[in-house]
Amino acid sequence: MAAGAVVGAWMLVLSLGGTVTGDQNITARIGKPLVLNCKGAPKKPPQQLEWKLNTGRTEAWKVLSPQGDPWDSVARVLPNGSLLLPAVGIQDEGTFRCRATSRSGKETKSNYRVRVYQIPGKPEIVDPASELMAGVPNKVGTCVSEGGYPAGTLNWLLDGKTLIPDGKGVSVKEETKRHPKTGLFTLHSELMVTPARGGALHPTFSCSFTPGLPRRRALHTAPIQLRVWSEHRDAVPLKEVQLVVEPEGGAVAPGGTVTLTCETPAQPPPQIHWIKDGRPLPLPPGPMLLLPEVGPEDQGTYSCVATHPSHGPQESRAVSVSIIETGEEGTTAGSVEGPGLETLALTLGILGGLGTVALLIGVIVWHRRRQRKGQERKVPENQEEEEEERAELNQPEEPEAAESSTGGP
Repeated sequence: MAAGAVVGAWMLVLSLGGTVTGDQNITARIGKPLVLNCKGAPKKPPQQLEWKLNTGRTEAWKVLSPQGDPWDSVARVLPNGSLLLPAVGIQDEGTFRCRATSRSGKETKSNYRVRVYQIPGKPEIVDPASELMAGVPNKVGTCVSEGGYPAGTLNWLLDGKTLIPDGKGVSVKEETKRHPKTGLFTLHSELMVTPARGGALHPTFSCSFTPGLPRRRALHTAPIQLRVWSEHRDAVPLKEVQLVVEPEGGAVAPGGTVTLTCETPAQPPPQIHWIKDGRPLPLPPGPMLLLPEVGPEDQGTYSCVATHPSHGPQESRAVSVSIIETGEEGTTAGSVEGPGLETLALTLGILGGLGTVALLIGVIVWHRRRQRKGQERKVPENQEEEEEERAELNQPEEPEAAESSTGGP
């Protein structure tokens, strides 16, 4: 019964001398050529056919035929009866119909519904967050898609699964702009999330662009992975950053070694960067800075900067690294400081003590010598006095002796 009805309808079409076809959906890329075939038209002239267009360029149906003039640069009928649009634009979206009559009098109609598209650039996440705080709303970032048509949609994904805005833990703020000249769209989608306390510590977010036309491939952004912090579990107050220098004071002889250590008790350990004379050093992050074989170029002031994800950067106090210049005869003249000054004071103290002892010994020796000389002087004086006394006593006796000696018989 059903088969008989179909055959009856088909025979009715043939008796009317025509073929009816349904609308065909055609998608064309903006700027590319498009050719629409007129079914049933003779391949060679003369041809009896006409095209009727109802698009964004027309207020009513526009009629084109092989015998008529082409429609500027918008469209023209080819020798085989097909319709050519050299460069499809947004205004060419609409309905295209062709009615052709063969040489045998058979009439065929072709209907097309044309839609155009433009693939946007790859979407990207701009202004991404560096971290998230559990229990409070956080902005993850803004997904941007530029230069697409039709507008399409942006969707956020968490760990590969689509995020559905609920107005509480997940909310999305969308904005669509259309270029006044090209008619292409730019989409913005800002994602806000409130991570649950005790949830995932390293969630991964991404964004995808879904075209407005079916059977078009979606485009995805690069994923971003964020760290979720809990103010009760993870946030450790960042205490003062300490910079320790060895040797103490940072002064070494030429060719010596200086070790700088940046100490901070924060957990997890922050990244440590180094600064010399106010400028960052091009070194990989690390808590220790070793300066072997120190030369003049190593002299200066050093500090370290500890960067903690939840507290930001904090700089230590600055320390100086200097070289102790030495000559052949010891410390350079006019530069007595540090250990040299202590050595000089000790030397002077020792010399002063020895000088005092020597002076006392000299005084004692001198005093004893004077006593000895005094005694030696007294002995001769007594002998002279005795001799004088003897001489005085002997003076009367000597003449008598002389007289007796001379007045003998």
